[in-house]
Amino acid sequence: MARVDDWIDEGTAKCREALIDLDAPSALPGWKRRHVAAHLSLNAEALGNLVHWARTGEERPMYPSPEARNADIEARALRPVDELRTWFDSSAATLNEVMAALSSEHWNATIRTAQGRPVPATDIPWMRSREVMIHAVDLGTGITFADLPPDFLEALCKDIRTKRGDVPAVTATLPQLAAYLAGRSYSDVLTSDGRPAEPLPPWL
Repeated sequence: MARVDDWIDEGTAKCREALIDLDAPSALPGWKRRHVAAHLSLNAEALGNLVHWARTGEERPMYPSPEARNADIEARALRPVDELRTWFDSSAATLNEVMAALSSEHWNATIRTAQGRPVPATDIPWMRSREVMIHAVDLGTGITFADLPPDFLEALCKDIRTKRGDVPAVTATLPQLAAYLAGRSYSDVLTSDGRPAEPLPPWL
């Protein structure tokens, strides 16, 4: 994924532009845009924990627990709008800085995702690119999967198919396929017998 750093930068910029009217609903059920903003900032800090783990060997999970993660999002989403935007900017910049400081040896270290899956530290940038790209759409300001880079969408579809496992064969344009696989709103996704595909549960 030679372009992953570009995807992080582009997704971060798209999210930042979409941090408007934060009390408006997002495209995610039960979340306002301020919840997505808080989640993105917490995610940057959580991935920073994995960077620390890779750099020092000191185990530092992304989150203490799923419950703690969810509670943090709810609590920090209540911050004033200006603070949420500043936090998004600073957390994203800090993550970029600490990732840039890793050596080749550090990148080869094994860390664990929030789901407990062991992966090489080289997965961290991809994990961040997924967050900022997909949630740029979830912020609900008009950005769609069609606005995301095609090479990112191809990588995303491959990743989701691998992780979801049993996904039916469907035909669709690349943006609609990515939306379908990610469990987001989609159209014109057909099964092999020409029927509309049934929605999949949300992913990420």
